[in-house]
Amino acid sequence: MPSEIAVEKKKLKKPPLELHYLGDRVLRQDAKRINKVDDELRQLVREMLQTMYSSDGIGLAAPQVGIHKQLIVIDCEPDNPANPPLILINPTIKQVSSEVCVAQEGCLSIPGVYLDVKRPEAVEVAYKDEYGRPKTLKANDLLARCIQHEMDHLKGVVFVDRVQNSLTLAQELSKNGFSYQAVKPLA
Repeated sequence: MPSEIAVEKKKLKKPPLELHYLGDRVLRQDAKRINKVDDELRQLVREMLQTMYSSDGIGLAAPQVGIHKQLIVIDCEPDNPANPPLILINPTIKQVSSEVCVAQEGCLSIPGVYLDVKRPEAVEVAYKDEYGRPKTLKANDLLARCIQHEMDHLKGVVFVDRVQNSLTLAQELSKNGFSYQAVKPLA
């Protein structure tokens, strides 16, 4: 169910929100459930979308802009003005496929770093939309990966924590000015 919140898909010289980067403690904290879906929250959604588009992203979780709320914005087609973004409030994964796939991921909080991550190919997610209406969505491919990646942010997990090739990971992080010490590998 596409969002009814519309913002122009363009780069702003000064996006409304500031991104936080790997190594920043705010990225490692759990996000809190949202109890009230109101105009203030919808304004935050608009600002997150503007920040995401300004940074050439396809997904952004509230913790990445220093806000500890279970809120995600996604747009896998940022160049298509007709494709509305997806807004996920308090998302929970109901089901994942047994099929997994490996694909390259990047993150607005770790610019320049793109590495392979293994994830389930498809997910079913329950969430509330920007008006607080309960929704369920079955997603696969890029959208499924994006949902899982952004939902990790809500639990203080960053995609590099899932990278299995630690040598390549260390090299890529170092090359882009990030510390390998900031990674918290998942077992």
